[in-house]
Amino acid sequence: MIVPQVFELFIRLMFQRTFLKMCKQTKGAQPIYLQVLLVSSSRYPDQWIVPGGGMEPEEEPGGAAVREVYEEAGVKGKLGRLLGIFENQDRKHRTYVYVLTVTEVLEDWEDSVNIGRKREWFKVEDALKVLQCHKPVHAEYLEKLKLGCSPTNGNSVVPPIPDNNSLYVTSAQTSSLPSTVR
Repeated sequence: MIVPQVFELFIRLMFQRTFLKMCKQTKGAQPIYLQVLLVSSSRYPDQWIVPGGGMEPEEEPGGAAVREVYEEAGVKGKLGRLLGIFENQDRKHRTYVYVLTVTEVLEDWEDSVNIGRKREWFKVEDALKVLQCHKPVHAEYLEKLKLGCSPTNGNSVVPPIPDNNSLYVTSAQTSSLPSTVR
């Protein structure tokens, strides 16, 4: 049985989030350029990871995604539509990937002050390479996003937003293990 939980990172089951920033959006048939926001690992500060953490009791996955992106990456925003769901039966968890429109980026945030966490924007292709080395499951989310943004399928996975806003993707996860917070 899969019990609601969120967030996964390394060995512990936790909430996974992928953050995408819309760098440029043009009208018509021109492409949308995206960047991925990664944070430094608390365990291995020289490695970039997808931010993640745990869901509080009675907290919904979307609410946890918004809270965790604020704590770990120092951004605030409005949660958008569900982009995709990923399941891992072996680990008994499910990851939900959402779109989040960012309204504020903080200069200093909880994890940057407390543990020296860094954040950095990557081109999607560069983020895939970085994540494939030590966190391939995170790369799967970006692959899904890449496929969804393909001009050949006619479906954009990101809603149009004004150029002065940023776009991120967040994900939450369910698990049969106890909730944890990262």
